[in-house]
Amino acid sequence: MELELRHLRVLCAIADAGSVGRAASELGYSQPAMSTQLRRIERHFGKPLFERNISGVELTQYGAGVLAQARDVLARADAIGRDPAESVARTRRPLRLAATNSPVLSGMVVRLRSRLPDLALTVSSVYPSSEIVQLLEDGEVDAAIAADYPGLELWHSAAVAHRGIVTEPSFVALPSNHRLKHCLEVGLADLADDAWFVTPDDGAGWPGVFYAACESAGFTPAAVHEFLGDQLQLQNMIAEGLGVSIVQATLRPVPGVLIKPLTGTPLWCRYVLAWRRASLADEIADMLAGSATAAYRALIAQSPHLRRWASRTWSVAGPQVAVRPDRAPLRHRRGPANGEETADR
Repeated sequence: MELELRHLRVLCAIADAGSVGRAASELGYSQPAMSTQLRRIERHFGKPLFERNISGVELTQYGAGVLAQARDVLARADAIGRDPAESVARTRRPLRLAATNSPVLSGMVVRLRSRLPDLALTVSSVYPSSEIVQLLEDGEVDAAIAADYPGLELWHSAAVAHRGIVTEPSFVALPSNHRLKHCLEVGLADLADDAWFVTPDDGAGWPGVFYAACESAGFTPAAVHEFLGDQLQLQNMIAEGLGVSIVQATLRPVPGVLIKPLTGTPLWCRYVLAWRRASLADEIADMLAGSATAAYRALIAQSPHLRRWASRTWSVAGPQVAVRPDRAPLRHRRGPANGEETADR
């Protein structure tokens, strides 16, 4: 087999998706066809590029080296005919980054600055993800971290591109003296009589998904405190026994707070890196995505409650399988509402 650019794109898609099936869906292949393609590529290189496990696939050490070269080749191929001055101009002005309430932000920025120390960067905190998409559409920001929920994916035009960072389960924070403190997992219905701290509408489906999960569990929260503020302040109030709250799975608890998985995992949240195509060079977008993924893996390493949940859920230990690397695309509008389509990334 003669190696072609399309083969390199297949490798990148599988690595980004963490699954042959998800990569096949993204590229418009059937899963058997994608598996056959991967076997041919691996025969060409003479070594396995991926290891198969219960949650999908992971790169081998050799595969990681091949992938890095593949990305470099694809970036160079995509740059053929591009005006170098235009690419430089894009990176010289400040990169305008917006982010919702995401644990990934700080680690991503630190890693990006270490890789591109001369890149100027401004960061804006924007809670509603729907507003973030609008800022991208209007050209007010260049890139952003947004959040959405399975079945309620955010919509954007073809002017905006995106990559899923991770889809993680939502956990619950309890005071350490809570009656369910000894439970490995907590049923949502068992918290029917507790007071809840709930963040306001994020324009992407929250808190609707929370109330829908409560309804499915057979109850309506007895008392709700709307809260949007400092995570430390929230945890201090939980520690004092003032209520419980749905929290990010990577949240590090303060003394007096326990982080527990929810039985059946009724709530999931996806973090997405999105950017304006005309504002961001492909190589910068790749660095942002890589930095965001690395930042999340570091968070997993610091979250024993998440790793324990993952080992019980998939019977596989280790931070690499602690979340679903969901690559399902945000949809974009093309024409009238009844003609909306799903955009390929």
